Amino acid sequence: MNPHRHPCHSDAAVPGPRHTGGMGARTVWYVSYGSNTHLARLARYLDGGRPAGGARDYPGCRDATPPARSVPWELPGTVYFATHSPVWGGGRAFYDPDAPGRALARAHLLTAAQFSDIAAQEMYAEPGRDLDLTEVLATGRSRLGPGRYETLVRVGSLDGVPLLTFTAPWGMAEVPWTVPSAAYLDHLAAGLREAGGWRDADIARYLAGRPGAAGHWTVRDGALVPTDPAPPPADSAPLPADPAPRRAERPPLPADPAPLPGDPPHPPRPPSRPAATTTPRAPPGAADPPDG
Repeated sequence: MNPHRHPCHSDAAVPGPRHTGGMGARTVWYVSYGSNTHLARLARYLDGGRPAGGARDYPGCRDATPPARSVPWELPGTVYFATHSPVWGGGRAFYDPDAPGRALARAHLLTAAQFSDIAAQEMYAEPGRDLDLTEVLATGRSRLGPGRYETLVRVGSLDGVPLLTFTAPWGMAEVPWTVPSAAYLDHLAAGLREAGGWRDADIARYLAGRPGAAGHWTVRDGALVPTDPAPPPADSAPLPADPAPRRAERPPLPADPAPLPGDPPHPPRPPSRPAATTTPRAPPGAADPPDG
């Protein structure tokens, strides 16, 4: 048995329509450790469209055939979250094969052309060009470019077919980590549950412990929840009607302000003169200035 093969792997074929475009081409196992573990999300890469919770439409692959098989898989190394995805509004999943630990994943049996088209869409490029897999198959790693998912890694083989994934050229300790969004984590959790190799509580603990998620997500009652949940919405009850407007009372005149530094002191106010005893008394309100 392959040392990285999950003991609870499933060889059942994924149900769905089958068409033969490209099926005669060389096949590979695409090992997904992120949202593409979820078949509903992977389908948007294969036949196009927008995934649930995402903010981008995908063109799809030249061959939209679903995976011939999908099996749970464990990788040596660590999955962490970094950079910022405009599709998900949070960190993306990356795989560091050189870091200690284990990574939960799912391997999909696809054609090499489908693998190439998925990798292109991950980099916001148009699908349609086959990747050169010569180097990664011979050496275990191939850097196709500086992009975040342009480094190919061979992580083993299954039934004589190579297991391939893609990740960033940098290591986990070389970039700041980024908190993943709830929508993104939902796809990871759903895909790992769908794979059938781990218990729900184990999946939740695994995701909550990934660098980038740790400290921001936790497990409560077996479910993955944010450590600082959003405050409850404000009371939506209508406010009471405003009372009838009243004429505002005229405020008293303010006292003289304190002089600014460097200004001469205010001159003292002259003493008020007493009113002449011969002046007739004004009617009420006549001394008030007119309303402005």
